[in-house]
Amino acid sequence: MAALAYNLGKREINHYFSVRSAKLLALVAVLLLAACHLASRRYRGNDSCEYLLSSGRFLGEKVWQPHSCMMHKYKISEAKNCLVDKHIAFIGDSRIRQLFYSFVKIINPQFKEEGNKHENIPFEDKIASVKVDSVAKPHVIVAGAATWSIKIHNGSNEALSQYKMNITSIAPLLEKLAKTSDVYWVLQDPVYEDLLSENRKMITNEKIDAYNEAAVSILNSSTRNSKSNVKMFSVSKLIAQETIMESLDGLHLPESSRETSAMILMNVYCNKILKPVDGSCCQPRPPLTLMQKLAACFFTLSIVGYLIFYIIHRNAHRKNKPCTDLESGEEKKNIINTPVSPLEILLQSFCKLGLIMAYFYMCDRANLFMKENKFYTHSTFFIPIIYILVLGVFYNENTKETKVLNREQTDEWKGWMQLVILIYHISGASTFLPVYMHVRVLVAAYLFQTGYGHFSYFWIKGDFGIHRVCQVLFRLNFLVVVLCIVMDQPYQFYYFVPLVTVWFMVIYVTLALWPQIIQKKANGNCFWHFGLLLKLAFLLLCICFLAYSQGAFEKIFSLWPLSKCFELKGNVYEWWFRWRLDRYIVFHGMLFAFIYLALQKRQVLSEGKGEPLFSNKISNFLLFISVVSFLTYSIWASSCKNKAECNELHPSVSVVQILAFILIRNIPGCARSVYSTFFAWFGKISLELFICQYHIWLAADTRGILVLIPGNPMLNIIVSTFIFVCVAHEISQITNDLTQIIIPKDNSSLLKRLACIAAFFCGLLILSSIQDKSRH
Repeated sequence: MAALAYNLGKREINHYFSVRSAKLLALVAVLLLAACHLASRRYRGNDSCEYLLSSGRFLGEKVWQPHSCMMHKYKISEAKNCLVDKHIAFIGDSRIRQLFYSFVKIINPQFKEEGNKHENIPFEDKIASVKVDSVAKPHVIVAGAATWSIKIHNGSNEALSQYKMNITSIAPLLEKLAKTSDVYWVLQDPVYEDLLSENRKMITNEKIDAYNEAAVSILNSSTRNSKSNVKMFSVSKLIAQETIMESLDGLHLPESSRETSAMILMNVYCNKILKPVDGSCCQPRPPLTLMQKLAACFFTLSIVGYLIFYIIHRNAHRKNKPCTDLESGEEKKNIINTPVSPLEILLQSFCKLGLIMAYFYMCDRANLFMKENKFYTHSTFFIPIIYILVLGVFYNENTKETKVLNREQTDEWKGWMQLVILIYHISGASTFLPVYMHVRVLVAAYLFQTGYGHFSYFWIKGDFGIHRVCQVLFRLNFLVVVLCIVMDQPYQFYYFVPLVTVWFMVIYVTLALWPQIIQKKANGNCFWHFGLLLKLAFLLLCICFLAYSQGAFEKIFSLWPLSKCFELKGNVYEWWFRWRLDRYIVFHGMLFAFIYLALQKRQVLSEGKGEPLFSNKISNFLLFISVVSFLTYSIWASSCKNKAECNELHPSVSVVQILAFILIRNIPGCARSVYSTFFAWFGKISLELFICQYHIWLAADTRGILVLIPGNPMLNIIVSTFIFVCVAHEISQITNDLTQIIIPKDNSSLLKRLACIAAFFCGLLILSSIQDKSRH
């Protein structure tokens, strides 16, 4: 009865809400959100510096989130690099002095808070040529005062009037300085009146508000016809409202709050100089590169071309539209269907891709949508995991075949792993080492499937033709190549695609080189099995050599033009690290496929529906061993204390949990006979999901979170996820359509296409060299 209700409910949902209608809804949502954000920026201004200086909230203890943009945490070397040959002045009372100390400690954490309180306190880093004092004309001025005036005049109204006169007199000077320097006026933070000593009781929040209003009013009106160049540093008020209760005397902020204010000042000044990826506040939109401009022209021409093609063939399409039967009122389709031409598919695909790439650019380059920093809590990771687990269990069906790691099961496996990885990325769970180690196993499991799947194909089919190779390479790399151009990123930035691409080629070369050993040949003579094992042993030897010979590895991949693909930030270290981290797992996947297929051929396994894989005793024993191994690995991974040490052991031990999972999933016949349709659906687009998340779900090249709907994190995640999944699914379909056209089965046509693709990549190399020279 439950199964019948489930099937009826699913049929009802599919009737009213298809994938196509979901994509149309996503398109409408994107257009509405883009219009709203554009209108908001026109109305409220497009300067993220103003948001950084005036608004924000605490994500958690000591973690400040500015409104609409991301704040970078500057290291000592970065701060010195930014402030080289710069002169900074802090002018004001004891609160400004505390801000001065916190700012200096970003440059030199060992700097001691000492010096006469009512005199100039200089700081100089001679190596970095950084000065923080108030002697010469500075590049940055941070000023503010009020509480001292309130105190010495006992909070009188006359003191406020005098304060207004003083601000009025210095306003023109500050405005003049602001034309050549960055000038910030720090508004007074609230006090915690219950903790104030008797000689400070006159400093009330009411008085502070009055002084702040006076300063803002006078400084903002100091220029008649234009906006004041003196920037109001009002964000410290918001920080103080949350943390002043932790103050020791009710007047001065706790150290963590002062550090946050100092880091905001560093972001305001340095982000536009150093342009950190995770510091989107105060950063202008990056200028378009030559390749981005050419890509925009190409996609624009594709859209125009498709529209022209559509208009020309509109009449032909009308003739094939269904007509209505006047008697029954039902639609009848014409018998003759106009075939869709390859040109139409090509233009339509590039038209859709152009619109999608525009969305990518808007999300992560154009500063149209907002971005926020990640903040990890256990609930933000584990609660979504529970949600998807419930959905995955609810949506299940019987498999079409009951073999070990059948297609439906591997899609399911890819699907739930991909969803866990997505949640891991958006929640910032990499900071929690036990979660990090388990997710490393999931990445290894993807590579295990790469070894298993491609080895099985070549071993069974014996198809080493160029068409198969080109088809796989195109499917893997098409989206990434487009993103490298549109988002101006190196190929190695999307590290997983280079990883699976290289391993695919390693598997192909290993099996395709003489002597070519396939299952059909090996069945006639067991000697060929031994020959294949020798090939695998030689592959393992090569892997070990490269893993422990960093110099040799880097020399190979530093050769031009390989260096263009595998360099990141001028070297191939990142590629070596990524490759080395899972260096054995593809080999393990190949070996597992060989052993499994050999056992299957000899009918050692019972793969019938509902049957255990082995006899009951052996099945129970292997299940027990698998569960113990699985839990043992999890306990070890959860007890990790040092990421570097655990990463060193990971390549050798990750296979334990992967094999344990495979046996637990496949030994019981009842488990092998069902699969989750929910997870399998996501598994079919897992590659697109992994790549697309970089820019349209996460933000700032995975460092932050995309914010489409500010002020409501839950609704924002729901809407951005819905659009993200629809886009990934559409890109998967586009890739499949283009694969059929660009990689034809006919060898002569394929060779011509390959010549064109080679010319395209030669053009990319030339343009890339031109861009690199212009940047330097």
